[in-house]
Amino acid sequence: MSQSDHITARGFQHNRSSFVDGYVSSASSMMSVTQAANRDEGCQDALDHLVRAILAKRIFEPFVILDELRERDLSLDTIVDLFIPRAACALGQEWKDDEISFADVTIGAMRLQALLDETMAQVDLDAALIDDRPQSLVVLPKGQQHFLGVNVIAAQLRRLGCGVSLSFDESMGYLNARLKDEHPQLILISCARRETLETVCETVQTIRATLSDSPVIALGGGVLDEAENLKDRTGVDIVTRSVKDALAFYAHHDQALTGL
Repeated sequence: MSQSDHITARGFQHNRSSFVDGYVSSASSMMSVTQAANRDEGCQDALDHLVRAILAKRIFEPFVILDELRERDLSLDTIVDLFIPRAACALGQEWKDDEISFADVTIGAMRLQALLDETMAQVDLDAALIDDRPQSLVVLPKGQQHFLGVNVIAAQLRRLGCGVSLSFDESMGYLNARLKDEHPQLILISCARRETLETVCETVQTIRATLSDSPVIALGGGVLDEAENLKDRTGVDIVTRSVKDALAFYAHHDQALTGL
């Protein structure tokens, strides 16, 4: 990015709205295991430390940052479910407030993704797998860019014992082929903005037409703050911010189907 591009990206709100608003709303209201943030002084200090690290003009070493967070008595679950989303939200808000550049947000998001990967590498996912948990698919429909939030959702599902695959910005043809190959039982769609609800509806229709065995479809993300009657408007089974709620709905649905 040239210096002029850097200034332009900071200087005009219309250049930011489609990406940043989605980034902030997705990060702040993504499906989450942890709903209530611990706002004590030590927790805020650790968050501030993380935000400074992802914005620092030096090499970012995710294993070092993870060790530093762990030294503050933060669990791996807390880092994934609370600190990475809150840091992403802080990053997006600083951009909206014109305090950092597009390049800062992009690099910061990449660093948070690297920290998420490093954190999940220390989780024993084989031990976490549970036989009766559904094979899950997390879908980021076409035209959306909040990859970090979707990866956090996937990480939460894996730690709760689910098998998980991801669909990022795939055409309906590719999604159709994936559905036929994988036969997911629980599908979570993340949508940041109401402007992309038409694509969500098309995605739900593709799922329903492709899979005859009634997978549960959940919708979450920043759009929950922007629109109402989302279940009726999109055809999903549940609208929620919580991965645990989606799993509980699936369990009830599965019991109803099997007559248990």
